[in-house]
Amino acid sequence: MELRQLTYFVAVCEELSFSRAAVRCFISQSAISHQIARLEHDLGVQLFERSTRSVVPTDASTRLLPLAKQMLGLESAIRASIRTTGPRIRLTANMSFATRSLTAIAGAREAHPGAEIEFVIKPFRQRVAAVADGDCDLALIRGSVQQAGLIVEQLWVEDLTLATAPAHPLAGRTDVTLPELSAYPLLLPPESEQVLIHNVIRAAFADLPVGPTYGPPIPPDHTATMELINHPDAWTVLYANSSTEGIATLSLADQRLRIPVSAVLRADTRRTPILGKLLDGLHGA
Repeated sequence: MELRQLTYFVAVCEELSFSRAAVRCFISQSAISHQIARLEHDLGVQLFERSTRSVVPTDASTRLLPLAKQMLGLESAIRASIRTTGPRIRLTANMSFATRSLTAIAGAREAHPGAEIEFVIKPFRQRVAAVADGDCDLALIRGSVQQAGLIVEQLWVEDLTLATAPAHPLAGRTDVTLPELSAYPLLLPPESEQVLIHNVIRAAFADLPVGPTYGPPIPPDHTATMELINHPDAWTVLYANSSTEGIATLSLADQRLRIPVSAVLRADTRRTPILGKLLDGLHGA
């Protein structure tokens, strides 16, 4: 059993998808599947029930997960204990913020060559918890949070992208209106997983005589773009920087769907020069 296998195991447990876990760990899906299979062989148990539509942790995984996290936490503590003392920042986000974050990190490192800045991939709730617990110094999120001990600093505003399959009746139009879109099914992840997008859609339709027609929720292990291909009469909403290869994008004629991107920090965080430079870079990237 290797620590990297535990890292991959935790990623699959949290993402419930080998493909998303592979993206998160920066390796191929086949490689992460191979390492999980090796871990199962070494332990003599099956860790996941696999099917074409889902990945379900077994009882053995439920017992192993907290111990695996403890082991990985000890590894981080060991590395931190022997690391040369210097400015250190842990930034947590998801992959959609990677390009902008890395640009800001590069600028901060150039201004402070002795600093260490880590970019840590975590799901939304874990990002906020990591800042609250002191594991990370700041988190990037879409939207906002209200939690004692935390402050939220808006960095920029993103325009959401409307997307359809190329065969959709509205594809190719210069722009469309929300009443026109309401005639077609809207595909979104379940609201429990994407509260922000659901709130943005509700607000956009609030003053209209018609509302959105919701199609089936997008399963956790499926992508919105692939669901559009399977439902050519549907439309969806994508975050900025999402891949639009193979699909059509639309513009709203009368408004834009916009969401804020914010930094979450502890209220008692000291604005060191390196942290200030990193936040400035995120504002201006």
